[in-house]
Amino acid sequence: MKFKPQQKVASLPAWRRRLLLLCVLLGFVALVVQSLYLQSANRDFLQKKGGDRYIRTLELQADRGKIKDRNGEILAGSSPVASVWMNPSVVKVNEKNKQSLSALLKIKTAELDKKIGNKQKEFIYIKRRVSPDLAEKVKALKIKGVYFEREYKRFYPAGDVASHIVGFTGADGNGQEGLELVRNDELAGKAGQRRVIKDRSGQIVEELEIVREPSDGHELVLSIDRRIQYLVYRELSRAVEQYKAKAASALVLDAKTGEVLAMVNLPTYNPNNPTNIRGKTRNRTLTDVFEPGSTMKPVTAAAALAFGGYESTTKIDTAPGYMTVGGATIHDTHSNDVLTVSEVVKKSSNVGSAKIALSLDKQKLWNVFNQLGFGQKTNIGFPGEVRGKVRDYKTWRPIEQATMSYGHGISVTLLQLARAYTVFANDGELKPVSLVKLDSVPKGKPVFSASVANSVKEMLEMVVQEGGTGTNAQVAGYRIGGKTGTAHKLGDRGYEKDKYVGSFVGLAPISKPRLIMAVMVDEPTTGQYYGGTVAAPVFSRVMSEVLRLLAVPQDAPNANIVVPTLDGDGQEVV
Repeated sequence: MKFKPQQKVASLPAWRRRLLLLCVLLGFVALVVQSLYLQSANRDFLQKKGGDRYIRTLELQADRGKIKDRNGEILAGSSPVASVWMNPSVVKVNEKNKQSLSALLKIKTAELDKKIGNKQKEFIYIKRRVSPDLAEKVKALKIKGVYFEREYKRFYPAGDVASHIVGFTGADGNGQEGLELVRNDELAGKAGQRRVIKDRSGQIVEELEIVREPSDGHELVLSIDRRIQYLVYRELSRAVEQYKAKAASALVLDAKTGEVLAMVNLPTYNPNNPTNIRGKTRNRTLTDVFEPGSTMKPVTAAAALAFGGYESTTKIDTAPGYMTVGGATIHDTHSNDVLTVSEVVKKSSNVGSAKIALSLDKQKLWNVFNQLGFGQKTNIGFPGEVRGKVRDYKTWRPIEQATMSYGHGISVTLLQLARAYTVFANDGELKPVSLVKLDSVPKGKPVFSASVANSVKEMLEMVVQEGGTGTNAQVAGYRIGGKTGTAHKLGDRGYEKDKYVGSFVGLAPISKPRLIMAVMVDEPTTGQYYGGTVAAPVFSRVMSEVLRLLAVPQDAPNANIVVPTLDGDGQEVV
């Protein structure tokens, strides 16, 4: 056996070993110095830069305040939901799960592919505000890079019945229409903040601190009674269908407080799914004006009693059923010869009303219109409210003074008209109106004396009795008062020949008014358009249920209904 001789291992010179050791030591010292420098001089800067990569400040959503009716029924509330989002850079999904995700969230596969392919973003919503049950089904797919965020979704139990009052919120949770819009700051509250640590995929790995607690929104209690709201909606819908009307509005006021118990507009929309709503979101009782027609005659009569030296029994010659003023002719539906002031209102005589108005000082008549709130906003606190129009008395010609007395040449909102009738229910005192529940009866503004108001109230009761124009408004077991109105619609070229607005405003019960209801039917197209035909029955059907719902004591026998001998505003039944 042979052995190889061992080779001699070369060794470094001593100076080279020392040089190498010195370089290592210098490198180590440099690292220590750099470390000390970074942890002292640039500490805050570097910590901020590091934190920017993994520390996030997230919003803590406040719970939006509920909207309730006067009895505590929810009209708008929020429920917790989940929003599904992704980080496209870390998403890993097979074709089967992609199809399942697309089907569950009801989004197109092409749209999903587009979101997954957007690698420049770390946060993209796939679908916002899905139900908790649906979120659990998506979670069960276990798709990497798909996450969930807690949010709130607004829901509206009354649906389209109260949509014009409540409105709705948008995708960001802010109010878009109605009280959701005008009371947004009050309802929304203030969001809070929290600091968290997120990993590179966007997942929260640690909660650091609550920077600011969220402040929940305030609850809003409305004057609306959801039960009455539904009854008005049901009967108004019935009238629109029966008379094939373009639109309609109705509202009910508490006669003593001015609180709005119901406010309905048609057409309407569903705030839970506000799609295809163009032209349907207007609260027409506040945003649309119309000529009130003969519903203004009680106001003219009140002005005559208060400032013209008239009494309810003062006689006016209305024969032969028409009169000429400044080249224009005013007509009655029927010739009535001599009528008292009360009968002018009862039979809805345009000639009689015009003669009364022309005998009054025009400034005093204008003052009455002004004091009743015509041409002014009611300040009910609702978006889009308009003023209506009453021309300055200084510009009135005789024909204008005459026609305004029976509701032509003046434009009002339905809310203004209903509010004006509070003077007849409150001994001449005009009440403010409110959409929020009140704790006490508000102080009103005196316009007429109690004797004038009560005299007109008696005239309103005559309107719904035999021979009057509002017999269709009668309610079994209750004395009712009110006034019908019919007016041609005003178009771009003057009055439209075959387009009408039929209206009715009534008090119930007339002996001690508890409720005021105003109804307006826009463009009925079946050939029947008088207010006594299309609007008064809505009042009757609603009040028949509401008076009993509120347990208002009867002030008449159940057999008090008289068979109408007239149709509408004076049309004889044939």
